[in-house]
Amino acid sequence: MSLTSDAAATGALTPTKPKASRLSRERIRSAWLFLAPMLIVLAAVALYPLYRTIYFSFTDASLDLLGEARWVGFRNYLEYLDYGNGQGEYFGLLVDARWWRSVWNTVWFAVVSVALETVFGLIIALVLFRKFPGRVWVQAAVLIPWAIPTIVSARMWAWMMHDQFGILNDMLERVGLIDTPIAWTASPETAMIAVIIVDVWKTTPFMALLILAGLQMVPQDIYEAAKLDGVPPFRLFRKVTLPLIMPAVLVAVVFRALDALRVFDIIYVMTPNTDSTRSMSVFARENLFDFDQFAYGSAASTLLFFIIALMTISFIYLTRMNLEGDER
Repeated sequence: MSLTSDAAATGALTPTKPKASRLSRERIRSAWLFLAPMLIVLAAVALYPLYRTIYFSFTDASLDLLGEARWVGFRNYLEYLDYGNGQGEYFGLLVDARWWRSVWNTVWFAVVSVALETVFGLIIALVLFRKFPGRVWVQAAVLIPWAIPTIVSARMWAWMMHDQFGILNDMLERVGLIDTPIAWTASPETAMIAVIIVDVWKTTPFMALLILAGLQMVPQDIYEAAKLDGVPPFRLFRKVTLPLIMPAVLVAVVFRALDALRVFDIIYVMTPNTDSTRSMSVFARENLFDFDQFAYGSAASTLLFFIIALMTISFIYLTRMNLEGDER
Protein backbone atom coordinates (compact mmCIF):
# COMPACT_ATOMS: atom_id res chain seq x y z
CA MET A 1 0.00 0.00 0.00
CA SER A 2 1.35 3.46 -0.96
CA LEU A 3 1.94 6.32 1.51
CA THR A 4 -0.96 8.25 0.01
CA SER A 5 -3.31 5.39 0.55
CA ASP A 6 -1.97 4.91 4.12
CA ALA A 7 -2.58 8.56 4.95
CA ALA A 8 -6.01 8.39 3.43
CA ALA A 9 -6.79 5.31 5.46
CA THR A 10 -5.46 6.90 8.67
CA GLY A 11 -7.41 10.10 8.03
CA ALA A 12 -10.54 8.09 7.53
CA LEU A 13 -10.11 6.51 10.99
CA THR A 14 -9.03 9.68 12.86
CA PRO A 15 -11.99 11.51 14.48
CA THR A 16 -12.28 15.07 13.22
CA LYS A 17 -12.84 17.94 15.65
CA PRO A 18 -16.37 19.34 15.23
CA LYS A 19 -16.46 22.90 13.95
CA ALA A 20 -17.84 25.57 16.27
CA SER A 21 -21.23 26.82 15.29
CA ARG A 22 -21.87 30.43 14.36
CA LEU A 23 -23.60 31.01 17.71
CA SER A 24 -20.60 29.59 19.60
CA ARG A 25 -18.19 31.84 17.68
CA GLU A 26 -20.33 34.89 18.44
CA ARG A 27 -20.41 33.99 22.13
CA ILE A 28 -16.62 33.60 22.22
CA ARG A 29 -16.20 36.94 20.42
CA SER A 30 -18.58 38.64 22.87
CA ALA A 31 -16.74 37.14 25.81
CA TRP A 32 -13.42 38.57 24.59
CA LEU A 33 -15.06 41.97 24.03
CA PHE A 34 -16.31 41.99 27.63
CA LEU A 35 -12.92 40.88 28.91
CA ALA A 36 -10.95 43.41 26.86
CA PRO A 37 -11.34 46.42 29.25
CA MET A 38 -10.30 44.30 32.22
CA LEU A 39 -7.28 42.92 30.34
CA ILE A 40 -6.22 46.44 29.29
CA VAL A 41 -6.47 47.73 32.88
CA LEU A 42 -4.64 44.65 34.17
CA ALA A 43 -1.83 45.21 31.67
CA ALA A 44 -1.55 48.87 32.70
CA VAL A 45 -1.55 48.40 36.49
CA ALA A 46 0.14 45.00 36.81
CA LEU A 47 2.11 43.87 33.77
CA TYR A 48 3.80 47.20 33.01
CA PRO A 49 5.06 47.74 36.62
CA LEU A 50 6.23 44.12 36.63
CA TYR A 51 8.12 44.67 33.38
CA ARG A 52 9.73 47.87 34.73
CA THR A 53 10.75 46.14 37.95
CA ILE A 54 12.39 43.28 36.05
CA TYR A 55 14.10 45.78 33.73
CA PHE A 56 15.51 47.88 36.60
CA SER A 57 16.88 44.72 38.23
CA PHE A 58 19.35 44.48 35.31
CA THR A 59 20.47 48.12 35.60
CA ASP A 60 22.35 50.36 38.05
CA ALA A 61 19.26 52.53 38.66
CA SER A 62 19.05 54.72 41.74
CA LEU A 63 15.86 56.21 43.13
CA ASP A 64 16.60 59.80 42.06
CA LEU A 65 18.14 58.95 38.63
CA LEU A 66 15.83 56.35 37.15
CA GLY A 67 16.07 57.89 33.68
CA GLU A 68 19.87 57.50 33.61
CA ALA A 69 19.90 53.80 34.48
CA ARG A 70 22.49 51.75 32.60
CA TRP A 71 22.30 48.07 31.68
CA VAL A 72 24.62 45.97 33.89
CA GLY A 73 23.32 42.47 33.20
CA PHE A 74 23.14 40.01 36.11
CA ARG A 75 25.45 42.07 38.34
CA ASN A 76 22.69 42.70 40.90
CA TYR A 77 21.99 38.98 41.12
CA LEU A 78 25.54 37.55 41.02
CA GLU A 79 28.93 39.00 40.14
CA TYR A 80 32.47 37.67 40.54
CA LEU A 81 35.02 40.34 41.38
CA ASP A 82 38.60 39.31 40.50
CA TYR A 83 41.17 41.01 42.74
CA GLY A 84 43.99 40.33 40.23
CA ASN A 85 46.10 38.21 42.59
CA GLY A 86 44.46 34.91 41.84
CA GLN A 87 41.71 35.55 44.34
CA GLY A 88 38.22 36.90 43.97
CA GLU A 89 34.86 37.17 45.65
CA TYR A 90 31.23 36.80 44.67
CA PHE A 91 28.77 39.64 45.22
CA GLY A 92 25.08 40.03 44.53
CA LEU A 93 21.70 38.99 45.79
CA LEU A 94 22.25 35.25 45.39
CA VAL A 95 25.17 35.29 47.86
CA ASP A 96 23.66 37.85 50.24
CA ALA A 97 23.18 36.23 53.64
CA ARG A 98 20.57 38.82 54.63
CA TRP A 99 18.50 37.94 51.52
CA TRP A 100 18.59 34.21 52.21
CA ARG A 101 17.68 34.89 55.85
CA SER A 102 14.65 36.85 54.65
CA VAL A 103 13.72 33.96 52.32
CA TRP A 104 13.91 31.53 55.22
CA ASN A 105 11.87 33.86 57.47
CA THR A 106 9.18 34.24 54.80
CA VAL A 107 8.88 30.52 54.05
CA TRP A 108 8.87 29.62 57.76
CA PHE A 109 6.22 32.24 58.48
CA ALA A 110 4.07 31.06 55.55
CA VAL A 111 4.27 27.35 56.40
CA VAL A 112 3.57 27.71 60.13
CA SER A 113 0.90 30.42 59.92
CA VAL A 114 -1.04 28.83 57.04
CA ALA A 115 -0.93 25.40 58.71
CA LEU A 116 -2.26 26.79 62.01
CA GLU A 117 -4.91 28.89 60.26
CA THR A 118 -6.09 25.86 58.27
CA VAL A 119 -6.47 23.69 61.37
CA PHE A 120 -8.15 26.41 63.47
CA GLY A 121 -10.28 27.53 60.52
CA LEU A 122 -11.49 23.96 59.97
CA ILE A 123 -12.40 23.58 63.66
CA ILE A 124 -14.28 26.91 63.73
CA ALA A 125 -16.08 26.07 60.48
CA LEU A 126 -17.23 22.71 61.86
CA VAL A 127 -18.55 24.42 65.00
CA LEU A 128 -20.35 27.14 63.06
CA PHE A 129 -21.82 24.55 60.70
CA ARG A 130 -23.83 23.03 63.53
CA LYS A 131 -27.10 24.68 64.52
CA PHE A 132 -27.23 26.23 68.01
CA PRO A 133 -28.88 29.30 69.55
CA GLY A 134 -27.08 32.52 68.68
CA ARG A 135 -25.09 31.00 65.82
CA VAL A 136 -25.54 34.13 63.68
CA TRP A 137 -24.05 36.32 66.41
CA VAL A 138 -21.12 33.96 66.85
CA GLN A 139 -20.44 34.03 63.11
CA ALA A 140 -20.42 37.82 63.15
CA ALA A 141 -18.11 37.90 66.19
CA VAL A 142 -15.66 35.48 64.57
CA LEU A 143 -15.27 37.77 61.57
CA ILE A 144 -14.30 40.84 63.64
CA PRO A 145 -10.52 40.16 63.55
CA TRP A 146 -10.66 39.80 59.76
CA ALA A 147 -12.51 43.13 59.44
CA ILE A 148 -9.90 45.09 61.41
CA PRO A 149 -7.19 46.64 59.15
CA THR A 150 -3.90 44.80 59.35
CA ILE A 151 -1.90 47.82 60.47
CA VAL A 152 -4.37 48.50 63.28
CA SER A 153 -4.20 44.86 64.40
CA ALA A 154 -0.40 44.90 64.34
CA ARG A 155 -0.17 48.11 66.39
CA MET A 156 -2.82 46.89 68.84
CA TRP A 157 -1.00 43.59 69.43
CA ALA A 158 2.36 45.38 69.68
CA TRP A 159 1.01 47.30 72.66
CA MET A 160 -0.61 44.19 74.15
CA MET A 161 2.75 42.37 73.90
CA HIS A 162 4.78 45.23 75.37
CA ASP A 163 7.13 43.96 78.07
CA GLN A 164 6.27 46.77 80.53
CA PHE A 165 2.73 47.91 79.73
CA GLY A 166 1.30 44.95 77.79
CA ILE A 167 -1.73 43.08 79.04
CA LEU A 168 -0.49 39.75 77.66
CA ASN A 169 2.47 39.52 80.06
CA ASP A 170 0.24 40.54 82.95
CA MET A 171 -2.27 37.78 82.17
CA LEU A 172 0.44 35.12 81.77
CA GLU A 173 2.04 36.15 85.07
CA ARG A 174 -1.30 36.00 86.90
CA VAL A 175 -1.95 32.41 85.78
CA GLY A 176 1.67 31.43 86.57
CA LEU A 177 2.86 30.58 83.04
CA ILE A 178 5.77 33.06 83.16
CA ASP A 179 7.82 34.59 85.99
CA THR A 180 9.14 37.71 84.28
CA PRO A 181 7.68 39.83 81.44
CA ILE A 182 8.72 38.80 77.92
CA ALA A 183 9.73 41.34 75.28
CA TRP A 184 7.73 39.53 72.61
CA THR A 185 8.53 41.77 69.65
CA ALA A 186 12.05 42.84 70.72
CA SER A 187 13.58 39.46 71.51
CA PRO A 188 14.95 37.47 68.52
CA GLU A 189 13.66 34.24 70.12
CA THR A 190 10.03 35.41 70.34
CA ALA A 191 9.68 38.01 67.56
CA MET A 192 8.63 35.52 64.87
CA ILE A 193 6.28 33.77 67.34
CA ALA A 194 4.62 37.11 68.09
CA VAL A 195 4.14 37.86 64.38
CA ILE A 196 2.66 34.40 63.74
CA ILE A 197 0.27 34.77 66.71
CA VAL A 198 -1.08 38.03 65.33
CA ASP A 199 -1.41 36.68 61.80
CA VAL A 200 -3.22 33.54 62.98
CA TRP A 201 -5.58 35.64 65.16
CA LYS A 202 -6.42 37.93 62.25
CA THR A 203 -6.63 35.53 59.29
CA THR A 204 -8.16 32.38 60.76
CA PRO A 205 -11.71 33.80 60.23
CA PHE A 206 -10.95 34.05 56.50
CA MET A 207 -10.07 30.36 56.37
CA ALA A 208 -13.10 29.46 58.46
CA LEU A 209 -15.39 31.41 56.14
CA LEU A 210 -14.15 29.65 52.98
CA ILE A 211 -14.26 26.20 54.60
CA LEU A 212 -17.75 26.91 55.98
CA ALA A 213 -18.89 27.73 52.43
CA GLY A 214 -17.54 24.35 51.33
CA LEU A 215 -19.37 22.59 54.18
CA GLN A 216 -22.66 24.18 53.19
CA MET A 217 -22.28 22.73 49.67
CA VAL A 218 -22.18 19.12 50.97
CA PRO A 219 -25.53 17.32 50.35
CA GLN A 220 -27.31 16.79 53.67
CA ASP A 221 -28.82 13.46 52.62
CA ILE A 222 -25.36 11.94 52.93
CA TYR A 223 -25.30 12.72 56.66
CA GLU A 224 -28.86 11.43 57.11
CA ALA A 225 -27.92 8.14 55.42
CA ALA A 226 -24.77 7.90 57.56
CA LYS A 227 -26.82 8.37 60.74
CA LEU A 228 -29.17 5.59 59.69
CA ASP A 229 -26.18 3.30 59.07
CA GLY A 230 -24.67 4.21 62.47
CA VAL A 231 -21.38 5.60 61.09
CA PRO A 232 -19.22 7.08 63.91
CA PRO A 233 -18.77 10.89 63.70
CA PHE A 234 -14.98 10.83 63.29
CA ARG A 235 -15.18 8.21 60.53
CA LEU A 236 -17.92 10.22 58.83
CA PHE A 237 -15.70 13.29 58.92
CA ARG A 238 -12.62 11.45 57.62
CA LYS A 239 -14.37 9.44 54.90
CA VAL A 240 -17.10 11.84 53.74
CA THR A 241 -16.82 15.41 54.97
CA LEU A 242 -13.10 15.98 54.52
CA PRO A 243 -12.88 14.64 50.92
CA LEU A 244 -15.95 16.68 49.88
CA ILE A 245 -14.68 19.96 51.33
CA MET A 246 -11.07 19.41 50.23
CA PRO A 247 -11.43 21.64 47.09
CA ALA A 248 -12.58 24.54 49.28
CA VAL A 249 -9.75 23.88 51.74
CA LEU A 250 -7.16 23.86 48.93
CA VAL A 251 -8.48 27.14 47.50
CA ALA A 252 -8.30 28.71 50.95
CA VAL A 253 -4.75 27.42 51.46
CA VAL A 254 -3.61 28.81 48.08
CA PHE A 255 -5.09 32.25 48.80
CA ARG A 256 -3.56 32.39 52.27
CA ALA A 257 -0.19 31.07 51.08
CA LEU A 258 0.01 33.83 48.48
CA ASP A 259 -0.74 36.45 51.13
CA ALA A 260 1.69 34.90 53.61
CA LEU A 261 4.55 34.84 51.10
CA ARG A 262 4.00 38.57 50.47
CA VAL A 263 3.76 39.44 54.17
CA PHE A 264 4.89 42.99 54.87
CA ASP A 265 2.65 45.14 57.04
CA ILE A 266 2.50 43.01 60.20
CA ILE A 267 6.28 42.52 60.28
CA TYR A 268 7.03 46.12 59.33
CA VAL A 269 4.81 47.51 62.10
CA MET A 270 5.58 45.03 64.90
CA THR A 271 9.28 44.20 64.35
CA PRO A 272 11.00 46.73 62.04
CA ASN A 273 14.73 46.31 61.26
CA THR A 274 14.98 42.87 62.83
CA ASP A 275 16.90 40.06 61.12
CA SER A 276 14.84 37.41 62.91
CA THR A 277 11.60 38.45 61.18
CA ARG A 278 12.67 40.36 58.04
CA SER A 279 10.62 39.00 55.13
CA MET A 280 11.41 39.19 51.41
CA SER A 281 8.98 42.10 50.98
CA VAL A 282 10.55 44.04 53.85
CA PHE A 283 14.04 43.33 52.45
CA ALA A 284 13.02 44.64 49.01
CA ARG A 285 11.40 47.74 50.49
CA GLU A 286 14.47 48.59 52.57
CA ASN A 287 16.76 48.43 49.53
CA LEU A 288 14.35 50.27 47.26
CA PHE A 289 13.77 53.30 49.49
CA ASP A 290 15.75 53.24 52.76
CA PHE A 291 19.19 52.28 51.38
CA ASP A 292 18.79 53.97 47.94
CA GLN A 293 19.70 50.73 46.13
CA PHE A 294 16.84 50.76 43.68
CA ALA A 295 18.35 48.25 41.26
CA TYR A 296 19.24 45.84 44.08
CA GLY A 297 15.75 46.19 45.54
CA SER A 298 14.26 45.59 42.09
CA ALA A 299 16.27 42.37 41.83
CA ALA A 300 14.91 41.30 45.24
CA SER A 301 11.35 42.13 44.11
CA THR A 302 11.85 40.16 40.90
CA LEU A 303 13.06 37.09 42.77
CA LEU A 304 10.15 37.45 45.18
CA PHE A 305 7.73 37.39 42.24
CA PHE A 306 9.29 34.29 40.69
CA ILE A 307 9.51 32.45 44.03
CA ILE A 308 5.80 33.06 44.70
CA ALA A 309 4.87 32.06 41.14
CA LEU A 310 6.97 28.88 41.35
CA MET A 311 5.49 27.85 44.72
CA THR A 312 1.94 28.56 43.55
CA ILE A 313 2.33 26.55 40.33
CA SER A 314 4.01 23.69 42.23
CA PHE A 315 1.23 23.61 44.83
CA ILE A 316 -1.50 23.61 42.17
CA TYR A 317 0.29 20.84 40.25
CA LEU A 318 1.00 18.66 43.30
CA THR A 319 -2.55 18.95 44.66
CA ARG A 320 -4.07 18.51 41.17
CA MET A 321 -6.35 21.45 41.85
CA ASN A 322 -9.24 21.76 39.36
CA LEU A 323 -9.06 25.44 38.37
CA GLU A 324 -11.51 25.12 35.45
CA GLY A 325 -14.34 23.85 37.63
CA ASP A 326 -15.27 21.02 35.25
CA GLU A 327 -16.47 17.62 36.43
CA ARG A 328 -13.82 14.90 36.82
